[in-house]
Amino acid sequence: MRILGINAVFHDPAAAVVVDGHVVAAAEEERFSRRKHGKSAVAFSTWELPVESARWCLEQAGLSPADLDAVGYSYDPRLMQDVDPALGGLDHDWEHLRTLYAERAPKFLQSALPGLNPDVVQYVRHHVAHAASTALASPHPDCAVLVVDGRGERTSMLAGSYTDNKLDVLATQALPHSLGLLYEELTAHLGFKRSSDEYKVMAMSSYGTPRFADRFRELVYATGDGRFRTEPVDWAAFGDSWEDRVDLACSVQRVLEEVLLDLVTWLRGHTDHEKLCLAGGVALNCVANSKIFRDGGFGDVWVQPAAGDAGTALGAALSVAADAGERLTPMPSA
Repeated sequence: MRILGINAVFHDPAAAVVVDGHVVAAAEEERFSRRKHGKSAVAFSTWELPVESARWCLEQAGLSPADLDAVGYSYDPRLMQDVDPALGGLDHDWEHLRTLYAERAPKFLQSALPGLNPDVVQYVRHHVAHAASTALASPHPDCAVLVVDGRGERTSMLAGSYTDNKLDVLATQALPHSLGLLYEELTAHLGFKRSSDEYKVMAMSSYGTPRFADRFRELVYATGDGRFRTEPVDWAAFGDSWEDRVDLACSVQRVLEEVLLDLVTWLRGHTDHEKLCLAGGVALNCVANSKIFRDGGFGDVWVQPAAGDAGTALGAALSVAADAGERLTPMPSA
């Protein structure tokens, strides 16, 4: 099969092409537009497609849009049909636009890539695309998998396992509880750009001490069943001096690591797999990943290099390929 993967919903728009189970090409739109992260992470931007990266990937594969057997789109708007717009973690004023634009994606893609048959477009649940991007692209196709990010459709986490390219979902976390959104809120509070500068906060945490950690453990904690809670935070209550800010970053980073380690330990106890694959924006937190590798109980940990939303373009294509029974080969490089 000749499959195009598309990520376009939140940020980091990207495209990928998988042919007969082989990853042929993958690219982020920002590499062509020179616009960092491709677009703003708002509902209004959902209509913007990774047109240039899709064209480039098709060119690398020697394909035209008409040659495609399937297109995997890494978001399923059908899961949002009856959602309460007041649900925390959603854009309660404009979430309907995100859903509408995702529903119209087949026609948008047909316009952007002339010759494409809109009937071949398939929706892939966002966190399933994340999971496929790491497990099905890794050297360990039979593995445990953990996806943690801001949000997908109405969840923020997926824990499961892959056997013979089939995903068994063991736990998910419903919104509004989200470790990724918590970290985004911290990023914005500290004066950085959310959905962009979280890596700066991770680095900033190394300058502080975790003196607020006990207070955060009352607000952010694992529940022992593969899930967690993130209660609302009054960020202003933690002070505004430089020392307060670096200690706040350090405290949240510390509690994040503890909750992630709890999730990984729970997952290790619910699977026989020795390998763990990670994806989702929180899997870009390499400091936390080092703790998972050291103390998580798995023999090996593999992180998708494009662990953020860009990687879901590849994951959507791989997920469609796996569902079709294609024999998959690991991603050869980044």
